[in-house]
Amino acid sequence: MTNAASGRATTTFKSLLKGHRVRANLTQEELAEGSGVSVRAISDMERGVAKSPQRRTIEALAASLSLTDEELTTLQKAARQGRARPVAAPAPLGIYGSPLIGVLPADVDDLTGRERDLDALRALAADLRDGRRRSGRVAILSGPPGTGKTTLAVRAAHNLAVDFPDGRLFLKLRGMSAEATNPADVLHLILRSLGIDAVRIPADPEDRASLCRSLLQDRATLIVLDDAADEAQVRPLLVGGPRCLTLITGRQMLVGLEGASRLPVDVFGEDDALVLLSAIVGASRVARERQAALELVELCGRLPLALRIAGNRLASRPTWPLTRLVDQLRDRSRRLTTLTAGDLDVRSVFELSYRQLSPNAAAVFRRLSLVPAADFSVGAAMTLVEASDEDEAAVFLEELADASLLQTSPENGRYQFHDLLRVFATERLAREEAPEVVEAAENRLACWLVRTATAAGRYFHPTDGVSPLPAATPSFDDHSRAGRWLEVELKNWLAAVESLAARGDHRPVLDLAESMHWYSEIGGTASTWYAVFALAVDSAVAIGSKRDEAVHLNYLAWVQASLCDQAEESVETARRAWAAAEEADDRREQGWARVYVTSAHARDTSLATSPELFDEAARLFEEAGYPLGVHVARTMRASYWYRNGRFDDAAEEFDACVRYFAQEHGGSRTPVDDTNYAYVLLRSAQNLAALDSIDRALSHCETALDLFRRHGAGMGQARALQESGKFLRRQGDHANARRRLTEAEEVYERIGLTQAQIDTLCDRAAVAEEMGDAASARDDRERALGLCDRLGRSEGSKLREKLADRLNAS
Repeated sequence: MTNAASGRATTTFKSLLKGHRVRANLTQEELAEGSGVSVRAISDMERGVAKSPQRRTIEALAASLSLTDEELTTLQKAARQGRARPVAAPAPLGIYGSPLIGVLPADVDDLTGRERDLDALRALAADLRDGRRRSGRVAILSGPPGTGKTTLAVRAAHNLAVDFPDGRLFLKLRGMSAEATNPADVLHLILRSLGIDAVRIPADPEDRASLCRSLLQDRATLIVLDDAADEAQVRPLLVGGPRCLTLITGRQMLVGLEGASRLPVDVFGEDDALVLLSAIVGASRVARERQAALELVELCGRLPLALRIAGNRLASRPTWPLTRLVDQLRDRSRRLTTLTAGDLDVRSVFELSYRQLSPNAAAVFRRLSLVPAADFSVGAAMTLVEASDEDEAAVFLEELADASLLQTSPENGRYQFHDLLRVFATERLAREEAPEVVEAAENRLACWLVRTATAAGRYFHPTDGVSPLPAATPSFDDHSRAGRWLEVELKNWLAAVESLAARGDHRPVLDLAESMHWYSEIGGTASTWYAVFALAVDSAVAIGSKRDEAVHLNYLAWVQASLCDQAEESVETARRAWAAAEEADDRREQGWARVYVTSAHARDTSLATSPELFDEAARLFEEAGYPLGVHVARTMRASYWYRNGRFDDAAEEFDACVRYFAQEHGGSRTPVDDTNYAYVLLRSAQNLAALDSIDRALSHCETALDLFRRHGAGMGQARALQESGKFLRRQGDHANARRRLTEAEEVYERIGLTQAQIDTLCDRAAVAEEMGDAASARDDRERALGLCDRLGRSEGSKLREKLADRLNAS
């Protein structure tokens, strides 16, 4: 077919499709939802980018477009005309006129999600047409087992027929078999396909390669080397001339090959996974059970092979609801067995790669299944296999990554499993290692994670009254690296501390929780810190330490009041801490208990605050020789005076506290020194605003915001943004006030501070009203009303009633 004819056919198809959609009064998004075909795919078809939609895709669209049989037939005919027809290549005549004997496998009708890769391969083919290259192009399609690398290469070879009129060779290298194909035998096959009689083929492999190069020098030939084992097998086979394209598929990344284009073939995105499932089982079936379909594709890890198996099982059982297969796949112990259909078997495909590993890399692969979270560091691998150092462990991880059994994580220096490979690794671990060996490895990992997290947390203690890190503990270069480790390893170290608590190893639990108190104001989430400090309280009770019980009850009271909007529960917890601290005769913890009681009172106006508690807390901290605590208590007292209208007295006290927290107190300043200072600035800013010193209040807010942002303190950032938004509103700068409040609301949502998020939405609604934007004001209040269900019953009910009245009034 000429290019012009192909263009006319494609235009006919895209015009027909768009015309049917417009007639049905559907947007592309609505058509996508009804058919199970992605919006991107529909857009590509209507723009003529996707030139060859497959039969099942067209049928899925037709069902949602309510096409007649005649209209469907016409649409399918237009699609067939738009496909590039393979040009019959003249048989390449060698010395004996032998025809080309490498035959491509059949193409599949329902390939999806690979248009970008196909475009990249088309671009490589186009690059060969200008005739200026001195050598051919090589493209490596690598990726985890089951991602469809061979299927993609076959589709590309069919689609690129017109670019390679001298033929297309498909050669199986059997890299995953017990005995991979010898390169010399492959060269023999290439020469036979090029017309060389068997008796004329040189015996020496290098001579065979040289003869291949001379014969392919002026030919436009596409060569597919399927299932490559390694560089040594492939390198002698790169014999294509300047007009040749060589596609190599394999699970190994073949990092030693130079000058090759690399196309990582990964799992599907959600939309493409649904399209494939719809193509196999029918779009209407997927549309009827969309939520089950979404869960199914995730349980399959969006792996093309797993999706095809699941789809085939469902297609062969048309009366099954999708939920039946989903229920089977939820059981991790049965998942790989369930993903079997005839001779398609996910487990067997994984085993081929696993058998290629060195013994040490195989052990790392198995034991990495013990890591709680999705990704892990080199240190975790080192601990699991007791490697001598991280460099040794990194070698094994790189072997696994090169074999596509691990993927590099978006976080630098970390790795992750595909979920189904993790299930496979768990199976191998149970089958190949003794239970006591597995338990020992799991305990080593948990202890390493907790020990390292404890050391990292200590980098965030204030310099006032904090001991230096013990020399024997793991350490980081600085607090930023410690904080980053705590962030990326959060799920792992949290699971590890839960594991230690469950087995009764209480002292490491207490040490970790105590090291985390100050960091908890900077990183993590409310649920994280509630879990950590609740575990520590239980551990303190278990070992009978009243001092530890007081410490962690105090921390838990802070979480309840500051992060969970549980003021009443916080008061009760702080009073339990108070009693435990008195029993332990610990004045410092007695002081903190009073601070947390007053802090909870301040967050709930229905709770009465006793002013004497501020004085008692300051006195107890003085007796304990703890100046930091003294100034925290004075800050709380100043805030109490502010709330009760004693603005001048509060200003004097705040100024004293601001001066204290701005000072150096010996040793390098830590992030918590800065965030403590920033929080005092925010409290002072509120009082300054009450004294009509708005400019100075805004200056305090900006300084605090800079400090919070410098150290990634989400809660502090949100509070500073919210306060500055209020002050800007008072100045009449409604646009910037709205912008600041929007930023604050987004941060509150991310870190899970629902009460503060509701307050900020109400503040933003007030700004919108003053700007004359009644619709936005109503939207904000309705959203705030919807969030009330996340709060406790009493707090949520009060706010809901108040917001409902305000909405009714508007």
